[in-house]
Amino acid sequence: MNPMSPVGPEGVVPDALSGERLDRVVALVWGCSRAEAARLIDQEKVEVNGSTAASRSQRLVPGDQIRLSEEPVIGQPSPGPDPDVELDVVYVDESVIVVNKPPGLVVHPGSGNAAGTLVNGLLARFPDIAEVGEPQRPGIVHRLDRGTSGLLMVALTQGSYDALTAALGRREVHRGYSALVAGMPPDDQGVIDAPVGRSTRHPTKMAVTADGRPARTHYQVTARMPASPEPPQESVPFDTAHLELQLETGRTHQIRVHLAAIGHPVVGDDLYGGPGAPDMSRPALHAHTLGFAHPGTGEQLRFQVDPPEDFSALYRLLCG
Repeated sequence: MNPMSPVGPEGVVPDALSGERLDRVVALVWGCSRAEAARLIDQEKVEVNGSTAASRSQRLVPGDQIRLSEEPVIGQPSPGPDPDVELDVVYVDESVIVVNKPPGLVVHPGSGNAAGTLVNGLLARFPDIAEVGEPQRPGIVHRLDRGTSGLLMVALTQGSYDALTAALGRREVHRGYSALVAGMPPDDQGVIDAPVGRSTRHPTKMAVTADGRPARTHYQVTARMPASPEPPQESVPFDTAHLELQLETGRTHQIRVHLAAIGHPVVGDDLYGGPGAPDMSRPALHAHTLGFAHPGTGEQLRFQVDPPEDFSALYRLLCG
């Protein structure tokens, strides 16, 4: 494999790149930016010797086999400001922003979403974040899926970014979610402890896999709603439950994958087998609570937001 020539989705590490970091090797081999290589690794789209890559800084040896489940974007321009993207800013100071993301809004530009993202709106209002974090997702400390609503934090300075990403890595950030799921879990509470990695059958999906990255989701059932006897067009013809969840780790699609794996997919999540429901065109998943230590002062901050109307309306319908 020529380290300076893109060769498709697979390649073998040559002697010339012995000891190099994974993100550097991906960037050199596939001719993309280091930031794009980091994005692919963070989104668990890179495998080394058949296992999902655990870290950008992983050192490689000759003969290691690298596989990408998505072609990297070559020459992707940095995102620009878009004042038309509306922001619901819950909190802001000189170090950090907390945003309540609506469902349907993509967090940062990527394949198929070049503009109109949360990042574009943030750049219009807080232009200094262009120099914070990674060029393609400036300021972004953690993400929410497009269909998921709720809270996420954004760093305003590089120091804050480093501190907040380190806190996430130490599992010191509290992230609480609500979900409406199909069926009724037999236990009132539990922990789903199952590794999550890229699906070998469907490259756009994640799955519980033996060689995935460690993932733990805590859940508690707060309401059980039996199927309605009314006609399906006026109700939901299957049992459902309302769950409160807390992430211990933050893998791509973690909650959705874990709930599907135990047989209770999120309502509206057609990617992972969730059944449809009236007026719910997305997964019924909402990030309602976010808590973390302020990166500058160390003060413990905690924020909470109500779910959007589509989630609340479905919950009322399920409750009868």
